[in-house]
Amino acid sequence: MCWAGKVALAIVLLLGSLAIAGALYQQIETWRDARRSPEPGRLVNAGGLRLQINCTGTSSPTVVLDSGLGDLLPEWEGVQTGVAHFVRVCSYDRAGYGDSDAGPMPRTSAQIATELHTALQGSGEQSPYILVGHSFGGYNVRVFAGKYPSEVAGIVFVDSPQEDQYKMLPAAWQKFSAALLQRYRKQADTAPFFIGLGIARLMLQSQGGVGRYDYLILQSKYLKARASELENIQSSAEEARSAGGMADKPLIVLTSGKTLGATFISGLNEQGTAQFQRTWVQDLQPRLVRLSTRGKQIVLPDANHNIPAERPEAIIAAVREICAAVPAH
Repeated sequence: MCWAGKVALAIVLLLGSLAIAGALYQQIETWRDARRSPEPGRLVNAGGLRLQINCTGTSSPTVVLDSGLGDLLPEWEGVQTGVAHFVRVCSYDRAGYGDSDAGPMPRTSAQIATELHTALQGSGEQSPYILVGHSFGGYNVRVFAGKYPSEVAGIVFVDSPQEDQYKMLPAAWQKFSAALLQRYRKQADTAPFFIGLGIARLMLQSQGGVGRYDYLILQSKYLKARASELENIQSSAEEARSAGGMADKPLIVLTSGKTLGATFISGLNEQGTAQFQRTWVQDLQPRLVRLSTRGKQIVLPDANHNIPAERPEAIIAAVREICAAVPAH
């Protein structure tokens, strides 16, 4: 073998060794993280797949928490702890998220609502349910309520989207959404390489360390599910529209009072920011209120979009108010 061939072989062997070492590093560290910080709850059958569900507290009705895009069930910890003091409450991971199994594609609200309903039945949780949907989770709980109306007693929307927003919000928001989808798709496509070989974990370590539950997002199934949810979000919006209203069931809409555009979206000038805030707070969110004759909007002036983390007590209070309005079972 000539010297060039020997060099090429050495490089191939070196790269192969690094790949094996990286894969072992990823597997071992993920196992260690899961041992140190196991995700709360248990896996239950959801019809061909298993979902992680965490239920605490007692008494009826049962509150069901559905997360925003990319959020895991531990992010409801503050809300769930407070609600469990007076009623039964369940958080869960959608298919592909956390410890839940990967689910069928595409990931739309109709598919998600069906899986959640099956999981609740499989876990033995009893209706009626009070549904709490944060952000994208708002579409999911609307579809759930439309599919299983006799099992839903009330809803709390937490800065949730409304299906007309795609034509009403500023152009900068549209560009932001398109760029975010492109990033999510790229991360999902490269996940087997960057995550499977431990590269993403090493990058997190170099930026300050791997957080308590970061190992749950360092998974290909998570990145693929998240990308599919965003890619099909307008389909989910139309599914939510088709679900219809809630008649006279109690409904509370919690709205971020701080400008979502200023928090998340670059490219909005002062006029665009004001337009975004006005449209979101004064038009889109009230449209959600009108889904029920007993709808009510509460604007939280000191909260950004991430209300579950910033103002858990506001969600707890809203759930308590809905519980008080639901007939005893």
